[in-house]
Amino acid sequence: MRKLEIIKNVGSSWFSLGVNILVGIFLSPFILHRLGDTAYGIWILIFSITGYYGLFDLGIRSSVVRYVSKFSATGESDRLNLMVNTSLWSYTIIGVVVLIITLAGDAAVESLFRIPSEFLVTARWLFLIVGTSVAVGFPLGVFGGILEGLQKFYFLNITNVIGSLLRALLVVIALRHGYGLLMLAVITVVVPMLISILRFAIVLRLLPLQFHWRYFNRRSLREMASYSSATFLVMIAYKLRFKTDELVIGALLSSAAITYFSIGDRLLDYASEVVSSLAQIFVPMSSQSEARGEIDRLRKMLVLGNRACALIIFPISLMLLILGKSIIEAWVGARYVATSYPVLVVLCIPLTLMLAQGASPRILFGMARHHTLSRIVAIEAVSNLILSVILIRPYGIIGDALGTAIPLTATALGFFPRHLCRLLEMRLIRFLREAYLLPAALCTPLVPLLFWLRHRFAAHNYLQLAWQLLIVCAVYGGGLLLTLRMGNLWKTGELAPVSATGNPVNASADPAGP
Repeated sequence: MRKLEIIKNVGSSWFSLGVNILVGIFLSPFILHRLGDTAYGIWILIFSITGYYGLFDLGIRSSVVRYVSKFSATGESDRLNLMVNTSLWSYTIIGVVVLIITLAGDAAVESLFRIPSEFLVTARWLFLIVGTSVAVGFPLGVFGGILEGLQKFYFLNITNVIGSLLRALLVVIALRHGYGLLMLAVITVVVPMLISILRFAIVLRLLPLQFHWRYFNRRSLREMASYSSATFLVMIAYKLRFKTDELVIGALLSSAAITYFSIGDRLLDYASEVVSSLAQIFVPMSSQSEARGEIDRLRKMLVLGNRACALIIFPISLMLLILGKSIIEAWVGARYVATSYPVLVVLCIPLTLMLAQGASPRILFGMARHHTLSRIVAIEAVSNLILSVILIRPYGIIGDALGTAIPLTATALGFFPRHLCRLLEMRLIRFLREAYLLPAALCTPLVPLLFWLRHRFAAHNYLQLAWQLLIVCAVYGGGLLLTLRMGNLWKTGELAPVSATGNPVNASADPAGP
């Protein structure tokens, strides 16, 4: 049954992601060419600003996922009900605070960023609409977290597909009828709110929850705060790591420059979403394994989870690096290739190193052992911001990309593999070999094939590009199928724990204990 649940969760996640990517591939150039570089840059900028409102989450959503999965595994329904109500009322208070900040900060948009005068009024209204929707979205977001904690990702994904298709349809209709940024904002914020209400109805059918202010519980609040404090620091670091680029570019260069940066960055976002749609299942899975004391299962989860992430991201990154110019040309047009492709190259390699370890941070969160992670990524994030500001002056948007890439590489290579192996008492070399040797071997034939396709059959439109990608996927898929039939795809070697001296230790010992 557990395997069936995993297949349903991962399969529906990839289906939802495929729909989202197809919608994004179609909508992004459609919106860009209808609005123009400047208006599209403002669109990206405002959503980047309001994206920082996510920090007011304070790590509560991750606590919801953690404790819903834990209490459902241990059968503590009363504590689960108290925790859900406590998080819901906490989010309601946060939503009110965010709404007040939005109303008070509306005028700052004009003074902080280089927005042309003819777009100032539109930019301020855009900020108000999006900020208000984020405020309302805080309490409504609890129900998505509950579905994650219950490992009912397929409900999340079905609603995501409905929302994506509805949003795409309404955006196309609005732009074709001459509406602009404000109507797009209304569509973009109203549709997710409707989807959240649908998730609320689904949760009520799955859990016998009761909602009342008297269920706000101090013990649950303290328990959530203990877990979410480190999560909150990780959230801040994530925003500084990946969401400051548009703000730095908007403040030091121009709104139009954001557009050129975002094209290369958005392609990598799609790649990240492919891995994240798989890796997200490891938070509730590892939480339940930790609650039951299944440490051997956590070790296997680390190896096979990261192997699965590498099997996904390695071929995608190779295609982006080698065929990236053709992809950008077919997607948004040839005039964006010269400036956006270098951004793609600079960010692609370090992001690949990080995404190939996509299961590692999720396992840390599931085990509630993410405090060291929070400190490391905080240092990385501050370094990212400082380097981006320093390098953007001499090197433009490439300098901003380098500011992100350098610290990200240090974290991916210097922290994650060593820390997880130390925590779960595994040999580093064995972990690297078990997790990454097979994905690397399967991708080796793709390198000459991709270079051959690029030089002999350069793609300039979607059809030509689709044939290239189909050939590459067929070769890679054939290798996967052959490996699967041989029984090696999900096979692992000896994962028995070792002590710090390299000697075997009792496999039943709990390395996560005191």
